[in-house]
Formats: sequence, structure tokens, C-alpha cells
Amino acid sequence: MKGIMPTFLVLLAAILWGTTGTTQALAPETAHPIAIGATRLAVGGLFLLLMVLIVGKFSLKGWSIKTTLIASLCMALYQPLFFSAVSITGVAIGTVVAIGSAPIFSGLTEWIYLKIRPSKVWWYSTFLSILGCLLLFVNTESVFVDPVGIVMALGAGLSFASYALISRSLVEKHSSLSVVAVVFILSAILLSPFLFIYDMSWIMSFQGVGVSLQLGIMATGVAYFLFAKGLTKVNSSTAVTLSLAEPLTAALLGVFLLGESLTITSWIGMLLLILGIGILFLSPKKTISIKEPKMVH
Repeated sequence: MKGIMPTFLVLLAAILWGTTGTTQALAPETAHPIAIGATRLAVGGLFLLLMVLIVGKFSLKGWSIKTTLIASLCMALYQPLFFSAVSITGVAIGTVVAIGSAPIFSGLTEWIYLKIRPSKVWWYSTFLSILGCLLLFVNTESVFVDPVGIVMALGAGLSFASYALISRSLVEKHSSLSVVAVVFILSAILLSPFLFIYDMSWIMSFQGVGVSLQLGIMATGVAYFLFAKGLTKVNSSTAVTLSLAEPLTAALLGVFLLGESLTITSWIGMLLLILGIGILFLSPKKTISIKEPKMVH
């Protein structure tokens, strides 16, 4: 892949993630958010495994068990941490802290772990995007800051940033499809107990099947495959900042499909998000591409 195609794939992945909120809003009322998250990983993992078997690009040779397990654990932790943070401290604060902290964690871990210092373009873009995300959600509900919810939201941000960084090392040695298939199957196994804790009768309805397939195939399987494909040429810190297109997409779908209304402040936040992501997307390739980073032991 050349030019802006890798960054476009990451951006497209974030747009697909942005459909998650709208899809969940259409789920049966009895569906618990954490149960939906577990179902999402299970369906996505099975879909990716099927794709790997059809394409025939899977090999057991050269897999790092430790790295693969850590990547799977990060993805498995992200789901319950994010949903718990939102339920405890509210959608606005939970979303802003979780999604907004992820680029910061990503830039810092990449700087410390790979010795890759984030570019000035990344800092400008990340600042504008996080500010935009804050303004987008600040007036959506009454603000309630719960310390436990904040810690869980930060944990979700760190989990996603770590997943992006670790996945970057996996896609260097294996195909992107194989990486996401293995990681999501293991993540689904780790979250499988939730499928027995919560009421899962909703999944047997026509509405439940539709929601599960949309979340599992498009918003998880296809989205994370595109994200992993983009990571072959894009720094993890840049990819995580571009993923802030997720709340932007969610807000737009909420307005045009669910009939939600936004305040002037939220619209300003949306414009800042577009500006921040646009700066990074259109920046010269040298500011976003990987130049053979060396892992620090």
C-alpha cells in the first residue's frame, strides 16, 4: 500500500466503529451493554476465523504466544472497562476520558517503548481532536464525575492504546487477517463467561440477530481487519488519533438517524474533530509512516 491508503483504511475502520452506538440503540431493551460487547467479539472472532480458513493464509509458525495473549487481553479488557465507565460516570465523561486518553497513552508508550518521538503534526492533531471530542460531549448530559468510572475509562484508553501498539508488532510477522482472527478469538474466549452471566434470550429475536451480525461482522471483524492492515504502514499513535473519527461518526449518525440534536458547542467540537483528523490525514507521509522501529528490551 502506498500514499494515503494506509491512513484511509484506519480512518474507515474508525467510521465503522462509530456505527456501534447507533446499532446498540436499536438492540432489544433486555440486551445488557457488556453482553452486547461479548457477543460482538464472539461473532467478530468467528467471522474472522472463517475468512482465514477460506483464504488459507493462516500458519502456526513464528507466533509469539506472550505477545498474542497480551494483545487479546487488552482487547478483552477494553470492552467491559469502557461499558462500565459509561454506566458509572455517564456517557459524556466516560467517552471523553476513554477515547480522549487513548491517543495520549499511545503516543507515550510508543515514545517509551519504541523510542519514536511523536511529530509536531501529531501533537497539533491530537490536541485539536481531543478538544473537539470534549466539546462534542460536554453538553450531552449533566456532568457526573465518579472516581471509579474515571479509572475504568482510563483503563479502557490504555487497553486500546496497548492493543494498537502490540498489534503493530504482530502484523510485521503475520498477515493482518491472521492477527485479528487469532486475537479476537482469544478475546472472545476470555469474555465468554459474560455470555452466561447475563440474559442472552434477546439474541434469538430477529432484531437481536441483526444487531449481533452488524456489530460482529462490520463494526468488529471488517473494522479491525482494516485497522490492522493500516497498522502495517502507520504508527500506532497516529492510528489511535485517527480513531477519534469514531465519536464523530457516532454523533452524526445520532443526528441523522436517531433524531438527536446537538448544541452549538457540540457542533464546534465536531468541526475541531474534523480539523484535527484532517490535518493528520493530509499530512506528509513521512510524519505518519513507520521507519523500522526497534523494540526496546
